[in-house]
Amino acid sequence: MPSRPAYRAATPRRAAGAAALLAAIALCLGAAPRSTAGSTDATAQGCPQRVATPAYKAAVSRAVRSARDLWGEELLARRDGPTYAAASRYLSPLLLGQQRGRRALTRSGVYYLPFAFPLNVVGPAVFALHVADGSQVITRNVNGPSLTVRVGPYGRETYGACLARLTPAKLADGYLPILQTGYRDMSGVRYQQESFAGRVDGSPSIVSFIKLDVDATASARAAVVRLVPSIPKLSAAVDRLLTATGARLIVSDGGAYDGNAFRFTVPAGQTGVVYALWLNRPASARKLVADETTYEKIRSVVQRFWAERLDAATTFSVPEPRIVQAQRAMLVQQVAQTWRYSAGNPYEALSFVEALDTAEVMTGYGYPDVAKAILGFSLQRLAIRFKAWRTGEHLTALATYYRATHDRAFVERQTPGLARLLRRIAHNQIRSGPKRGRLLPEQLSSDQPQPIDGVTAQIAVLQGLKSMAPIWRATGHRDLSAYARTIQHRLERALRRAVNASMVRLPDGSLFLPESFGRRGAPYGNLSVSSEGSYWNLVVPYALASGFFPRGSAAADGFIRYLLLHGSRMLGVPRADAHVIYGKRADGTNVPGTGGLGQIYGLSVARLFADNDVPDQLVLSLYGQLAVGMTPDTYVSGEAVSVVPQGDAYYRKTYMPPNIGANSTFLETLRLMLVHERHGADEVPRGLDLAFSTPRAWLGDGKTIEVNDALTSFGRLSYSIARAGSTVEASIEPPSPLPSLRLRLRLPAGQRLASVRLNGRPVRFDRRTGTIDLSGKKGPIELVASVRGGGTAG
Repeated sequence: MPSRPAYRAATPRRAAGAAALLAAIALCLGAAPRSTAGSTDATAQGCPQRVATPAYKAAVSRAVRSARDLWGEELLARRDGPTYAAASRYLSPLLLGQQRGRRALTRSGVYYLPFAFPLNVVGPAVFALHVADGSQVITRNVNGPSLTVRVGPYGRETYGACLARLTPAKLADGYLPILQTGYRDMSGVRYQQESFAGRVDGSPSIVSFIKLDVDATASARAAVVRLVPSIPKLSAAVDRLLTATGARLIVSDGGAYDGNAFRFTVPAGQTGVVYALWLNRPASARKLVADETTYEKIRSVVQRFWAERLDAATTFSVPEPRIVQAQRAMLVQQVAQTWRYSAGNPYEALSFVEALDTAEVMTGYGYPDVAKAILGFSLQRLAIRFKAWRTGEHLTALATYYRATHDRAFVERQTPGLARLLRRIAHNQIRSGPKRGRLLPEQLSSDQPQPIDGVTAQIAVLQGLKSMAPIWRATGHRDLSAYARTIQHRLERALRRAVNASMVRLPDGSLFLPESFGRRGAPYGNLSVSSEGSYWNLVVPYALASGFFPRGSAAADGFIRYLLLHGSRMLGVPRADAHVIYGKRADGTNVPGTGGLGQIYGLSVARLFADNDVPDQLVLSLYGQLAVGMTPDTYVSGEAVSVVPQGDAYYRKTYMPPNIGANSTFLETLRLMLVHERHGADEVPRGLDLAFSTPRAWLGDGKTIEVNDALTSFGRLSYSIARAGSTVEASIEPPSPLPSLRLRLRLPAGQRLASVRLNGRPVRFDRRTGTIDLSGKKGPIELVASVRGGGTAG
């Protein structure tokens, strides 16, 4: 039995508590124009509601109507460039989750975090969904059994129901899958809640651990905590609720079962602690108790597991804690979800292109086991759900994996299945006529049922063939390599002719590439206004970043100009119509005046910018993604994110969160800023660019950037750049003498490099960009640079 009481005595302060409560309510009502005081729902009585003001809605509408990234351009024009703080001022927080049919994702409407404790990345996933307002823990998926936390003087107020009294969610240590929230109920009682998922010895089930600190010292009324399971007909046994097969809920000492819920009472003027264990699957768990000892023991196991898992891989350390924490939090999600597009909702399935993007990203972050799990499952499913585009993306991802790991055995296992897919691609090549060499039309996506003569799909196949053919040759599959080359050459000749005939040069100097060779309409003036333009914005950048168009060419410049001038981005995040959130009119057209974001599809745009050396846009994307594309401090996003308020709603919505593609976009953007591989037209890696796109503030006085043990196509790489006063020191351990290795020192505005020395000898550098060519230099490389102008303040 638990050794700790459910509450502990404290000095009563009832009179002071009542005064503080009245002051707090007055302050909230003064700050919010609406209240639900007339509601009969105990969870909402007297709760002020934040609403979107007319001025806010007008500002958002103006930004959405513009074909330019008005807000992004404002940030780029600042002397210090984009920052997270500046980017987060434009839009209200992302808080609510939505699913199909425009239904709320959870009972409260707030998104959840899918917590897991994976022992390996290939085993079955077991998720516990912890709602970010602290209201519920849901078993496995949104329709599963749940445990609801209720508080207040009668235990009828759902924890977190009044958002004005909720302390927003954050993660322990900024990144761990341990959810922390605070809440104040209608009587002024304060609560601190922490929850996570772990495993305990002797239990096959994942267990959600909940700790609720109750502080009624400022309240004139007792606090009642009720833990309400959704499962009917549970039997009670002292400290637990049981099904026929074992315990489902275990609680700490001091609770009483009232036939509906476990109930705890903390007297006015006192404090208490309630512990609860919610098992995803019933288990005997006879020795398992809910107390401080058990809670802290398993919490430390979870903390140690994830810290060690992340520290064992590549680490990108930058002088901005939020960026580092976001990176680590998203890596936790990626390891837990592997190939799953989402978790805990109907999107928990393989979405090929996004999953294969994630395989590449996780390879670059030093998680080859995650990449292998994705590639293995993708190949199994491709045998059943073949599409040329998916196959091309798979080939590219496998090539990326092999170049970084030289895992020949895995390539051997994948090759027989891929050889069969190559034959299918060859079978789909048109044999005669003006389209000779191109591929037959295929369906673009599940919600675009008609086959199209897709530009992106065919270019993706070409990229995959170019990437994988030399690897098959290097691993002894010469015949398969030659076969891939034959398909590649036929396809490339046909695509060059078709693409050149399809491109449109606009009067503003931008260049437009249609998504389909069969489309002959005019270029989109504002991409996010229509569903067709939104699909272009999500799909065609894959082609633009594929290497089909030479990096740094006039064509690449024209495409980038089109993206920047024709409604592609908002605060550096890809725009979309977000019809899954807003719905459509009866005639199937978009609801007028709506607009959203599709962060998932920023990954290819980030690669396009990195390949063409557009660093400021990458910086804008990094901060925009965190500020408006993800939930604050928990770093969750979905397939689409709302921008325009729905009615007077203040908080924004995201569709089917969480999403591995959104995470991969952020992670890839960060990596490209620090480590960028340059490829030739043949997709063979040619060299490395280090720190080419970092925010300028990261090299202010006292700042340090470190990359440790990064996997690249040339081998493992580590480097550090440290600034002290007017001196910058850089230490690089390159994988080997590279044909091309460049380092860039992006200094704060008004500052420039005065000199650079390598082993005491002067080195030439580009004074405009701060780029230093280190090609052919043997490691370790030690550089010392002096800075002039603008002072030394960061």
